[in-house]
Amino acid sequence: MGSVLLEREEALAAAARAGESARSGAGRWLVFGAAAGTGRTALLREVTEREAAGGAMRVLRADCSPEESGFPFALVRQLFPEDGEVPFADLPAAEEQMVFHRLVTRLARTADRRSLLLAVDDLHDADMASRRWLGYLARRLADLPVLLVLTECREQGTAALPGATGTSVVLRPLGPEAVARLVSARGHGADRAELCIRACAGNPVLVHALLADLREGPLPRSLSELGGSRYRDAIVHWIRTRATPWSRRLSLALAVAGNGAALLGGALLHEAAGLCPDHRAASAGASALRRLFAHPLAREAALAAADPAELGALRGRIARLLDERGAPTADVAAQLLHLDRPGEEWMTQSLEDAAEDAVRGGRVDEATAFLRHALTAPLAPARRAGLTLRLGALELPHSADAGIRRLRAALELHADRRERAAVAPALGAALVARGRTDTAMRVMSQVGSAVDDGELVRVLQTTAAVMASHDAVAWRNAVARMRELAATAPAAVEPLAYGLVTEYEVGTGRLSAAEALGRVLPRLAAPVDPRLRDGWLGTAATLLQWADRLDEARALAEEALPASPALPDLTDIGRQCLISVRAEAALWAGDFRRVIAENAPLLAACAGQGIRMPHLVSMVALAHCELGHRAHARRLLAGLDEESAGSSWEWNELHCARAFLHMAEGNWQAALDDYLSCGRGQSARDFVSPVATPWRSGAALALVGLGQPARALDLAEEELRHARTWGTPRTVSRALRARAAAVGGRRGLESLSEAVAVLRTAPAPVELVETLLDLGRARIDAGNSRKGREDLHEAHALALRLLAPDPADPAGHPDAPATGRLLRATGNALRASGARGTRRDTTGSAALTRAERRIVELAAQGQTNAQIGEVLHLARRTVETHLTHAYRKLGVTRRTQLASRLTGAGAAASSGARSLIASG
Repeated sequence: MGSVLLEREEALAAAARAGESARSGAGRWLVFGAAAGTGRTALLREVTEREAAGGAMRVLRADCSPEESGFPFALVRQLFPEDGEVPFADLPAAEEQMVFHRLVTRLARTADRRSLLLAVDDLHDADMASRRWLGYLARRLADLPVLLVLTECREQGTAALPGATGTSVVLRPLGPEAVARLVSARGHGADRAELCIRACAGNPVLVHALLADLREGPLPRSLSELGGSRYRDAIVHWIRTRATPWSRRLSLALAVAGNGAALLGGALLHEAAGLCPDHRAASAGASALRRLFAHPLAREAALAAADPAELGALRGRIARLLDERGAPTADVAAQLLHLDRPGEEWMTQSLEDAAEDAVRGGRVDEATAFLRHALTAPLAPARRAGLTLRLGALELPHSADAGIRRLRAALELHADRRERAAVAPALGAALVARGRTDTAMRVMSQVGSAVDDGELVRVLQTTAAVMASHDAVAWRNAVARMRELAATAPAAVEPLAYGLVTEYEVGTGRLSAAEALGRVLPRLAAPVDPRLRDGWLGTAATLLQWADRLDEARALAEEALPASPALPDLTDIGRQCLISVRAEAALWAGDFRRVIAENAPLLAACAGQGIRMPHLVSMVALAHCELGHRAHARRLLAGLDEESAGSSWEWNELHCARAFLHMAEGNWQAALDDYLSCGRGQSARDFVSPVATPWRSGAALALVGLGQPARALDLAEEELRHARTWGTPRTVSRALRARAAAVGGRRGLESLSEAVAVLRTAPAPVELVETLLDLGRARIDAGNSRKGREDLHEAHALALRLLAPDPADPAGHPDAPATGRLLRATGNALRASGARGTRRDTTGSAALTRAERRIVELAAQGQTNAQIGEVLHLARRTVETHLTHAYRKLGVTRRTQLASRLTGAGAAASSGARSLIASG
């Protein structure tokens, strides 16, 4: 038996029984019904050879074809080629009956001499006259030594033959084991077998074709990755020449619907069922076709067989079906993308909805493709402008100039002044992000001057004032206007106007943190014009951050910014501010990994595309520096070209960040130069307060390093004066630390002690570590080694805590060695002090590894081993192993005892820090 006849034992056995009956004088018919490519012809050939072996039966063979299906008696003429009386046209019923009788009589005389086997392939393509004759013959087979073996496509329906003299055998697709045997026989492995099982749906012809096409290397994801085209050609040939109209239509529908076919279910079948008279056969054929076209290779091949116009119409219908049944918007839009243009409003809306879903999923390229296609539709000007505006916002980070051009087009699409006023802030914000604040201000002024609505004018003026913060001269002028506006503005405009004035006055050193909060907090509950909402949140969050209300500042930012992986909208000037606040608040809180995780995707999207965002780059670079990635931090800061830098506050932040990095590397002069550049930029903006950029304290520390303590003291005292006006522990401690470095001795110790005392009440962990480090060194230098080492140990423990991975973040690698600027500094200081750690604890909470501690903490909360494994992405056996070790170290035997043994976590952290120093 040939390999293609795997799993055909039942059919061959049925043929053997029918053949034996025919040879004994009781003729039988046998129909092999199967889908195309399932091996009908090969099976017919095998049966013929077996039954005719040794001359046991004489064979008459006929192969039907679509080309001859319209010619009466074409099949009969193949069986009786020498009979010149077979008619060439349809006959009246009586004459046709006479022909049928004569042919059967002739067949009977021939069979008397030797049994006959009539083999007819592809009966579904036979002409109707011949099919009627075969039915006539089948009803008379009982007394004839004749075996009639037929094959047909089941999708066309079962032949109408009498059940008394024969039977039909359905040939099923090959099962997975049979396909695997075929593949193995060709020398391929299990991965190829799995591909053939899924991409061929048990069709032997397709299995052989795919095996012939496969080449070495990875499994193909598309037809172009195959080494040949036999697989594609087999499917194309079947669809174009052999498939019934119904199966062809259903195959194309399945190929077009793709993953949406399961959702459509019966609706997709109904799309093709009207062309099939026998719905039972249709259902049977549909099952096999569904299995085949569930695979992308088969779908791709089917689409290659279709006429483009037919495909377009089918895609439109499939898209509508998917839309009506609530399919994911991406599936609907994927169909619409293949249309020349979306011709109906629901299509445009589907593309827009799909774009928004893609944005939320962080798939910006997909979203822009949907919106670009939506814009090919016939749209009203306002609708076109809205889509253009959204597309420009999405394009902006990835290509600033393209996004700005798109936003300008959206502005020009509007003739109505109010509608233009709605678009201008987006264009202005994009221009600011591009570094063209002057152009943004002109756009806002031009659009605003054409508006005759007083309230709208105030909204535009206030929005423009937020943009003006990126230009020193424009900022002063804008603040002057905001002072006037705040006194007379509507209630919904006043919070932002007054908030901007407050920002300016904080920068000039006139206000304390308490006074600023007294202005902000009551207004957070006030109604704000929706057009100004994000701008107000940005201003309020900035002031909250400066006042060290970091959690509240972040909460305001998260209220307006999208969740990951979506990128924030840079065409909203308020959201630009909130991005910066969110990043800096996390940095000030010592959450360095969060700074990188939240902002690196946006920076990556904008890299080299015209949007520079120097403040955000500075925050991410500082976070990398704190984590010990100093080289990467340098590369980030070096990637910003300052040749075209304006007077935006962002560039002052960049100078401050670059100076910080120079300080970390001991390059005092470069650090001083950058700190002083920052100071000049801030002074040009009337910003003397250290709330944002403590450049004086930084410059003072650099001057101490350069051996200029007197000059350093002047800067430190000036910063301390401004810091005490503001009044937050962070700003005061920075200045005190700088003054201590400048004066040294007992006065320095007093300043550092005061700084540590105020920092213990503040969310400023980085400053606390730095100050404890200086205090410990100063005490040791003053002869108080014991207290000095205690300060250093505390600083080191805090540095360890800052670098501890988030227990909820499995990517944190809890057993990886901690590194970072502060950890290295405190470790070096402890070693230089001669500190000796105790031998590493082998019992108790301090003996736990980080991995064990994370697992124990979750277990103490009541989570099962399976739940812990799922949270931490660990195997259950690994969780059990860690818990076993932890139980031994903690001296417990039950889960309920864990919580009480973890109460000394703080002491354990300190103990762990000491042991790490000793081992380091």
